[in-house]
Amino acid sequence: MKVSQNFKSTQLAFAAYIRDPQQNPIPVDVAESRMAMYRALFFNNIEGFLSGNFPVLRALLNDEQWLALTQDFYAKHPCHTPYFLQIPAEFLSYLQHERQCETDFPFMLELAHYEWVEMALATSEEEVVTHDKNLNELLNLAIALSPLAWPLAYQYPVHKIGPDFLPLAASAQPTFIVVYRDALDDVNFIEITALTYRMLELIQAQEAILTADCLQQLAVESQHPNPELIISSGLEILKTLAEKTIITLV
Repeated sequence: MKVSQNFKSTQLAFAAYIRDPQQNPIPVDVAESRMAMYRALFFNNIEGFLSGNFPVLRALLNDEQWLALTQDFYAKHPCHTPYFLQIPAEFLSYLQHERQCETDFPFMLELAHYEWVEMALATSEEEVVTHDKNLNELLNLAIALSPLAWPLAYQYPVHKIGPDFLPLAASAQPTFIVVYRDALDDVNFIEITALTYRMLELIQAQEAILTADCLQQLAVESQHPNPELIISSGLEILKTLAEKTIITLV
C-alpha cells in the first residue's frame, strides 16, 4: 500500500516538532495541547532512560543543566536504533561528535563512557567463564581475556568523580581500570597499574597466549633491570585476575 505524500509530510512535521518544538512549527490541524502531550511522553522516556544509565553525570548537573543537555541530544542526534538499551551508546556518540558546549565538564565524555561500560557489561549476553584448573600451574597454561572484562585507560580518574570531586584538568598520568562482570553477575572494577594494563593488552590481542610467553614479552618491553621480578610479580597478578574471572584459562 502506497503512503500518500501528504501523510509523509504530516509525519515528518510531527516528528520534527516532537524533537524540537522551539525550531519547528506545530503540525497543521493538530491541537497544541495534544502535541505537548506527545512531546512529553516521548521526551520523558528518553530523559528517564538517560538518568538511569548515567546516574553520576546526572548528579553533577542541576535540573536546568540536565534538561538542556538531554533536550539537545534529543533534538540533534539522529539515533540509528529503535532499542532502548542502545540509547546510551547513541548518547556517547552525541557527546563525542555533536556536543559543543564550552561550559561542559572536561571529563564529561570519559565519565559517560565509564558509566556506559558498566551498563553494557551488566546487560551483555556473554556468560562468565569459570575454571577448575590449578592456578599454581598457571605459568604453563594458556590464558585469554574474559569478554566480560574491559581494560580501560582514561585521562581523568572517572571512578572517583562525584559531587565532591570535580577535576578540571587531566591527570599527569592516565588512569587505568578494568571493569568486569564476575561469576555472580555483579559488575565491579579495579584500578590497575600501567604495567598490568599492558599485560591485559597483550592477552587481549590474541585468542589465547601462554602465560609464560605473555610475561616474557612484558619483561622485555619493560626493560626492567631484573626481568625475573616482572615475571614473578606479573604471575601473582594474573592469579588474582583469574580468581576474579577477568582472565580465563584456556
